[in-house]
Amino acid sequence: MTLLIVDGANVVGSVPDGWWRDRRGAAERLRDALAVAAAEGRGVPGHAGPLETVLVVEGAARGVESVPGVRVASASGSGDDLIVELAAEAGARGRPCLVATADRELLRRTAVHGAGRVGPRSVRY
Repeated sequence: MTLLIVDGANVVGSVPDGWWRDRRGAAERLRDALAVAAAEGRGVPGHAGPLETVLVVEGAARGVESVPGVRVASASGSGDDLIVELAAEAGARGRPCLVATADRELLRRTAVHGAGRVGPRSVRY
């Protein structure tokens, strides 16, 4: 099963909907939308489901709980560093991995571990 790692801050920040007033709430709404997509077996464009989804959160969004279909990983420091770590673990196991972000430097860092990319709007269900 493909691992989908979602850069929570980048995906939430891709739509100017007032997320900055409630970062934790925005992360919870993204998590819930991802959970519905997982329950319905939806993949992302170009990559049919099912996916194992990990939502990486940082800063004010830390502490958002996991729900069925979405594991939430709270970064103690940089969310990008945690995403790279997760992509490296997947790559070491030969597991297909996608990273949902528009952060070019993060994409470069995860690509060396074999991770593919999907844009943030691909997971804004």
